[in-house]
Amino acid sequence: MKAYVFPGQGAQFVGMGKDLFDKSAKAKELFLKANTILKFKITDLMFDGTDEDLRQTKVTQPAIFLHSVILALIMGEDFKPDMVAGHSLGEFSALVANKTLQFEDGLRLVSKRAIAMQNACDAEAGTMAAILGLEDKIVENICASIKEVVIPANYNSPGQLVISGSEKGVALACEKLLEGGAKRALPLKVGGAFHSPLMEPARVELADAIAATKFNRGICPIYQNVTGQSVNDPEIIKTNLIAQLTAPVRWTHIMNNMIANGAKTIIEVGPGNVLQGLFKKVDRNIVTMSATI
Repeated sequence: MKAYVFPGQGAQFVGMGKDLFDKSAKAKELFLKANTILKFKITDLMFDGTDEDLRQTKVTQPAIFLHSVILALIMGEDFKPDMVAGHSLGEFSALVANKTLQFEDGLRLVSKRAIAMQNACDAEAGTMAAILGLEDKIVENICASIKEVVIPANYNSPGQLVISGSEKGVALACEKLLEGGAKRALPLKVGGAFHSPLMEPARVELADAIAATKFNRGICPIYQNVTGQSVNDPEIIKTNLIAQLTAPVRWTHIMNNMIANGAKTIIEVGPGNVLQGLFKKVDRNIVTMSATI
């Protein structure tokens, strides 16, 4: 069985998507449609912008979404997923690729999400840090013992968990986690405390937009970040997608469940190969590859 997976924020690079634009008339049409929907030329920033341009959340998220989704859409008959999943932002890409969402609706939601998250970051400072070499339960217990805002945010793979919260909360947690045996506690260069309670204003804002958007039954199940479980009911997908902004990304659970349910080949659709590496940490024998046209 084939699982198609879609990357999240951090996979962007200057020039991303240019090869698709140049090779495919359908890709060109979709990129130009995106410029109209977003009301700015995201293609200019993706193809010829700077690293700094692409680090702006309002640009980063639509850019990664467009690269991933357009690649999936122009694969045509070659895109035959038995299951899909996306890491954080990538969940929106996966939902368009498996036809739960229309391209235009997915892009509008991603743009809304990016702006809402940026506003939440501006309203209250926060940060994230990667904790390496500790069991999840130990990280969870230490975060729970701290009175400041700090929670496990990304369960990326066994022994790699990202925490998120207020600057003071994350700093205190890093100190205690290193004392508790973590090999490393690496502050991340991010604009805010994603997947934490500090994103509550963004969750409320996005909830209305998701509620007003039509979701269809997809061509295959999606494994969602909030639960790590397989879903194909549009209403449950909506509920989980709304919760995603303030809840942890359970990527380790997703990988284990996909493999347990028969995934033999993992195909990463979009920029980078980070997700392939995470699957290899769970099962060295799993076949991984990048999607191509």
